[in-house]
Amino acid sequence: MSIYLPGNSWLHRTPAGLKLLVVAIASLLLFQVASPLIFIACLAGVVACYATLGRKGLARLALLRGLTVLLAILLLLHWISGTFWEGVSVILRLVVLILAANLVSITTRMDDMLEAVMPLFRPLEWFGLSARKPALCVALVLRFAPYMMQIFSKMREAFQARTGAKNSWKLIPPLAIQCLRMSDNVADALQARGGSEGLAGQAEIRTGPGTA
Repeated sequence: MSIYLPGNSWLHRTPAGLKLLVVAIASLLLFQVASPLIFIACLAGVVACYATLGRKGLARLALLRGLTVLLAILLLLHWISGTFWEGVSVILRLVVLILAANLVSITTRMDDMLEAVMPLFRPLEWFGLSARKPALCVALVLRFAPYMMQIFSKMREAFQARTGAKNSWKLIPPLAIQCLRMSDNVADALQARGGSEGLAGQAEIRTGPGTA
């Protein structure tokens, strides 16, 4: 997938399961605190991790462009309700967790992520069900969520260049079309590889415009 950033950094070498576990634990811990200072420190740490990947890693911080409207609305609602600083904490928490999850996605191959998620669904095999299918679904969501945000960010930039407006409901239909088109491409790629069960041992799925 185009969201994956090839490399041999310490993050690339870190096991996928460990990275997912760290993000999961961090998510639980961050929901127990409300201090903006703690979130700012965490944000600085996450950005520093991106910096270790070089310019290409820092460029992936542009993912936040697609969230500016949502974050602004959240802050406005908190300001209206008289909980401005609580809104700041909510936004910082979201930014930290989204960037952390995206960091895992850009430094983890699809097959590695799939194998890391598989143990969570092993109990299904006790009932004769496939553990690989739900694991594949989780892995695809982890990989495609930030990828779709990148697509939306590019669409916003193109729309702004043509109209001068930053956002519009008119972006929703083309985004939906892109999602459906991409899902068809991934479905064709999976079918060509024998479905979810045939993905084991295969190289990472890579998709591009009009390709599977």
